[in-house]
Amino acid sequence: MNIPAEQNVGRTAKPTFPPPQPVGLSPTLARNIQTLQERRSTEEQRATLQERAAEAITRFTGSMTFVYLHVAVFGFWTLVNTGLLRLLPKWDESFVILGTSASVEAIFLSTFVLISQNRMAEAADKRADLDLHISLLTEHEVTKLVAMVSAVTAHLGVKTEADHEVGELKQDVAPDAVLDEIERNGSP
Repeated sequence: MNIPAEQNVGRTAKPTFPPPQPVGLSPTLARNIQTLQERRSTEEQRATLQERAAEAITRFTGSMTFVYLHVAVFGFWTLVNTGLLRLLPKWDESFVILGTSASVEAIFLSTFVLISQNRMAEAADKRADLDLHISLLTEHEVTKLVAMVSAVTAHLGVKTEADHEVGELKQDVAPDAVLDEIERNGSP
């Protein structure tokens, strides 16, 4: 229902349908996702054979298939060596071989997990560095925008509630000073 202009005074005009929404992702977001996927693919291709093997072993040992396999092997071992399953003669009645095997397996598995974690930590450090660089660049750009908007408002004679803060907002952040202050105060 359309309201005549003279009756619409003081009212907020409301559209009869919502504005069109973009279909899919924005081109910039799609580009960023593709760039990150390509980077991860390149890093995976650069991984050494040992790193790939450690990653595959870690992936397998972190699966339910690995758990089921151990339940079956340890269960079979236990049933045969306790005499509850008489398909084979007992070969480890004291379970020393089973315990030793499990201990050696644990040593190797923990090493493979550590190798994988080191690789993941290296990738996380790179992403954290990228985040920091982007944050610093964004902060610098916002600081410059504040200076430009402040100059425009001053030129036009516009007063705002933030005028008393503009001087501080126009100053670039010194990351080394912030880190020094964090270290002095013992904050993480």
